[in-house]
Amino acid sequence: MELGAMALLMSDRFAYIYRGNESTTGVYMTHISNYLVFFLTLFLLWSFNSYLKDLYEEQGNVKAIPKRLKLVDYLFVVGELLLIISQFTGFYYTFDETNTYHRSSGYFVCYIIPMLIFVSQLSVIIQYYKKLHKNMRLALILFATLPLIASIIQLFVYGLSLTNITLVGMIVLLYIFTLIDANETVERAKNIEIKALKDEQEHFRAIFVQTAEALATAIDAKDRYTHGHSRRVAEYSEKIARISGMDNKSCEEVYFAALLHDVGKIGIPDEIINKVGRLTDEEFAEIKKHPFIGKQILSSISRSPYLSVGANYHHERYDGKGYPEGLKGDDIPQIARIIAVADAYDAMTSKRSYRDPIPQQIVREEFVKGLETQFDPVYTKIMLHLIDLDSEYRMKERQDITEHKRNQDYYFTAYRASFTDSVHINEYPLRIHFRSKGDDAELSADPTPSLIIFDSLDSNVHDNDSKNKDMLYFEYCEVRVDGQVINAGAREIKTTIDKHYETGSLNWKEIFRNGIDYNIEAVRYKDHLRLRINCKYQSMVVIAALPDSTRFSYMCLTGQNCTINGIKTSKAAEPIGKDEIPRIAEEVSYINVPDGDIPNVQIDGWRSSSTEAIKIEDKVEIIFHTLSLPTARLVWHCPFVVIFSADDNKVDGKNYREFALIRMDGESWESDKQAKNFITVNKNEAFQNWDTWKKNNKAGIDCKITIRRKGNTVTTTTESAGITTNNITTIKDNVPELYAALTGDQCALTNIRISHSRFNPINELNPVKRLSGDKQI
Repeated sequence: MELGAMALLMSDRFAYIYRGNESTTGVYMTHISNYLVFFLTLFLLWSFNSYLKDLYEEQGNVKAIPKRLKLVDYLFVVGELLLIISQFTGFYYTFDETNTYHRSSGYFVCYIIPMLIFVSQLSVIIQYYKKLHKNMRLALILFATLPLIASIIQLFVYGLSLTNITLVGMIVLLYIFTLIDANETVERAKNIEIKALKDEQEHFRAIFVQTAEALATAIDAKDRYTHGHSRRVAEYSEKIARISGMDNKSCEEVYFAALLHDVGKIGIPDEIINKVGRLTDEEFAEIKKHPFIGKQILSSISRSPYLSVGANYHHERYDGKGYPEGLKGDDIPQIARIIAVADAYDAMTSKRSYRDPIPQQIVREEFVKGLETQFDPVYTKIMLHLIDLDSEYRMKERQDITEHKRNQDYYFTAYRASFTDSVHINEYPLRIHFRSKGDDAELSADPTPSLIIFDSLDSNVHDNDSKNKDMLYFEYCEVRVDGQVINAGAREIKTTIDKHYETGSLNWKEIFRNGIDYNIEAVRYKDHLRLRINCKYQSMVVIAALPDSTRFSYMCLTGQNCTINGIKTSKAAEPIGKDEIPRIAEEVSYINVPDGDIPNVQIDGWRSSSTEAIKIEDKVEIIFHTLSLPTARLVWHCPFVVIFSADDNKVDGKNYREFALIRMDGESWESDKQAKNFITVNKNEAFQNWDTWKKNNKAGIDCKITIRRKGNTVTTTTESAGITTNNITTIKDNVPELYAALTGDQCALTNIRISHSRFNPINELNPVKRLSGDKQI
């Protein structure tokens, strides 16, 4: 078609050039050129017709070619025959004695045939419009209509080549659209192929994941005390890897290596795996074989060598005292150093045959002790950070009430003989539905469920005195769903009951036998907690003023002579406001003293609140008084200082970036990847030991923080009860404005005084060197 269009334009041009040229060459050129113009016009329409048939067969999937397109082939033959006849009869056109072209009486016939072809093709295009790609639809419509219109105009306008020019223009346009469509078709085919490859890859990945998870489940099934251990270790390991800055592929490798880290236990006898109590030396020696067995099993997966690495080395220690090869420091593969931290954490926070789960605060202290001895310091620090963030102690082996199957039954016999697992109550309303039925044999014994509201390190109810002490168990109250409330440790309790029946009008034995559906909502704001208990027969609201805002609050179900089932829970997406729960007692506050330069702040939990922002310009000195809250019992229950930037100058504000979190006990953390921190800790003669340090904080101490900024380097010095820290924060990108704020964990900060001054580095001595008799850590 393109070649024909080129020949048509050349013929049309020669016809005009030699028009009126009476030479022999001129006569031949005008006759041949005009013949070719008529011939090539029909030829191009026939070529387009052939292209159209092919397009509908290949792209439109039209099985039977429309008869109108076959008719076009016949019209082309008729048109060419008439054209040949006209050369001898002058039916279409003639030439006078000056070799000038003139239309003849039959000229209109040479236009009728092309018009019939255009109309036939256009009707087919319209009929099968949706069969073709969008790009081709427009090109075909234009090809069939514009030349037709040009032909009609040219019937009445002599001397212009409108039909030829339009036809050639449409052929060029069709060529362009065909190229575009071809490119898009290739792109679609490529995308389909890529999608097919991705689907196949995802299919194989899904098979691998399912196989790995099934194998991990089989491993854990050997030991009734390690259910879900492999999956939890994998999840913790992946979190550590992600925070450390690994890419997605590496994080996935860490996950699967951790998931299969204990595969070697398949080769350990069940009687050793499931032994109740501690293992003998011989049994432990047998257990120590499982890394090597795991390596042998997984080394056959040659395309994933990281799997056998995780299995073989996850019991190595950073100080070189581990097994099986006694590797030390960075000689231990990175993936195994990560798994070692996650594995130890889950082992300590899970139940074993010889002990209950260890409270998270004690687990944290164990990691601090094992820093650079048992564990890699980098990944241990990340685990410490994860523990600090886990304010609700979710990172542990547990089955919340929210995870119970709907049809699971809980049968309670004697009063408080057993309990469901607990749920955490906070400012997000928790809704629980369950059904309670009385024991047919004990309907006279008041078969009523109860709710226990309490706090403990392991989030479990303890009625044993020694356990109460170990787990710091504190019970606020017990609420029976019939309206009775037992105050165990709350400051004040207010109960409102709205009965939906008349006294003496109900057969309670029959009601207990059939069962009662209960809907409960539990929510807490600071030191006030509210319970709403609704059933068909009454509505009840209990408001409890708790002793403080620091302790956690958990809730579980218990009862006597009743069965509870159909437990369903949901949690609101939005927290309640401060006025949602009516206050029945004064707020417990330890900051009711005059403010300093900025308002005092009471921090009831880990970073639960913070001071106003303090802009860092050259040098800033902050002096304040800190008092640990009565519930504080750990070293890190102390003040922190955070270095940050935010568009609205608020902690956790708009575009918040945190560059350093420095605790007064000597730990630091950076959340922003564009910042690096280096901290040194010094103890002077005022520091005796950590127990004394905690006692001093309980009594109340004055603290001093000095912050110096020079460009993108911030030096923060803290002084507190004999502990001096010097933290250097280096920020990689340019941050125009930096701020500091005080926060902490279970402490009250008062009388905060701030002074700004110019920083002269020549006159400023390093505070670490200034102290005499210090021991630098």
